Amino acid sequence: MSSNGEVVLPTRPKEHDAANQCPVAMGSSLKSLFLMDEKYRNMNNGSFGTIPRAIQARQRAYQDMAEARPDPFIRYEYGSVLDESREAVAKLVNAPLEATVFVPNATTGVNVVLRGLAGEWACEARPEGEGEGEGEGDEVPQNEILYFNTIYAGCGKSVDYVVETSGRRIGAREIGLGYPCEDEEVVRALERGIRESKEEGKRPRLAIFDVVSSLPGVCVPYPELIALCKREGVLSLVDGAQGVGMVGLDLGEADPDFFVSNCHKWLHVPRGCAVFVVPVRNQGMLPSTLPTSHGYEPRRGKRFSPLPPREDGKSKYVENFEFVGTVDNAPYLCAKDSISWRREVLGGEQKILGYMNKLAREGGDRVAEMVGTGEVLENKAGTLGESAMVNVALPLVVKGAGEEWASHVTSQGGKMKKLETDPATLAVLEDAADAGRAVNWMLNQLIHEHNTFVALYVYRKRFWARISAQVFLDMDDFVETGKVLKEVCERVGKGDWA
Repeated sequence: MSSNGEVVLPTRPKEHDAANQCPVAMGSSLKSLFLMDEKYRNMNNGSFGTIPRAIQARQRAYQDMAEARPDPFIRYEYGSVLDESREAVAKLVNAPLEATVFVPNATTGVNVVLRGLAGEWACEARPEGEGEGEGEGDEVPQNEILYFNTIYAGCGKSVDYVVETSGRRIGAREIGLGYPCEDEEVVRALERGIRESKEEGKRPRLAIFDVVSSLPGVCVPYPELIALCKREGVLSLVDGAQGVGMVGLDLGEADPDFFVSNCHKWLHVPRGCAVFVVPVRNQGMLPSTLPTSHGYEPRRGKRFSPLPPREDGKSKYVENFEFVGTVDNAPYLCAKDSISWRREVLGGEQKILGYMNKLAREGGDRVAEMVGTGEVLENKAGTLGESAMVNVALPLVVKGAGEEWASHVTSQGGKMKKLETDPATLAVLEDAADAGRAVNWMLNQLIHEHNTFVALYVYRKRFWARISAQVFLDMDDFVETGKVLKEVCERVGKGDWA
């Protein structure tokens, strides 16, 4: 720390000076600024993200600070650097600073909310006249969590856990969506789910939905869903795991009750780091972090805390999330550096988001042509693909796909052909089990034979490839990916997977 109290980073060797130079254009020329193997083609940024060399250097510098003077840095200096990152991310997503903290990943944030609310609801008395004659083990849950069938599996299982450990005080309602659908249909589906919950004598308390869903990777009209929840008196939990750094976010305008977004996926922040935004009005509902740590204040009396006293002007909520056990928090500290790097080296958020979306759309169309389907997952309004991911239909289906998609109109405006008998279809798998084995075989081929990875999945009895654009990719990468997917699909058609 300097004489004026400012935290000073230690000096590290200046390797890869190109990381500090502004490249002329995005695309393959940027690959040298990142850490990928030169022979590996990274087409799945949407799962784990990646960082530039310059940010890795910052991460290691913060780790050096913790190792050089562990107690002074972790106890007394870390908090001020963390506040700088909180401020940078809060500004980026237009959220109040006092509402903005970090957690390791979006799933952690979702669990903090679910477990906090479960505890809150457990302490509530049943509203007068509701569920009369029913005991604690009644068959009609008092409170209900609503979510779409496209919920991220880890979050879906988190809902399952809360329901199964609530003593039947909490239930869950899955709302079906069949993409490609229009944004208005998504809003109507949630509205219908809330109405049905109330009509059945239940209490819809929380709705969980995405900014961009995982599989399929499509944009969700989350601002409209938040507005609906406000009208209906339902809390909104927005899973923005795929969000910050890929799509524009304005939380001041949208005003969700709870919001979490992974910074390590698209914002070029080291793993794991997620921004967790909870307005002051709702912070009292979340008394504990996950795991519970020194910031928790038990009702039955105070316990000793080894941490320094709370800083003036810092809320209990912010302090609670500042220290959650001893872990490597260097990724949190890098968030401000990543935002600066994106601005100074890449030209800023608008340029980044515009490049990735354009590449995803054009590259996805090209891959779809190459594999023979000519089809990407998009609605009439073109809103599903307003991100950096594209979902390409592959020429592989599961028995019954024709009936599943019989009434669908393609993104090109034509009627869907009978999929099982379409000459473009290379294989019809017998059932979901065979489809799962085929997908696993295909993924292994991508990794071991082609040194790449694409998120492959089966949705509504069709095989899909979710392909991620990034600033270091260009059309050539999509063309090469199209060649690989075409070859692997042809091998499935020959039965090589079995």
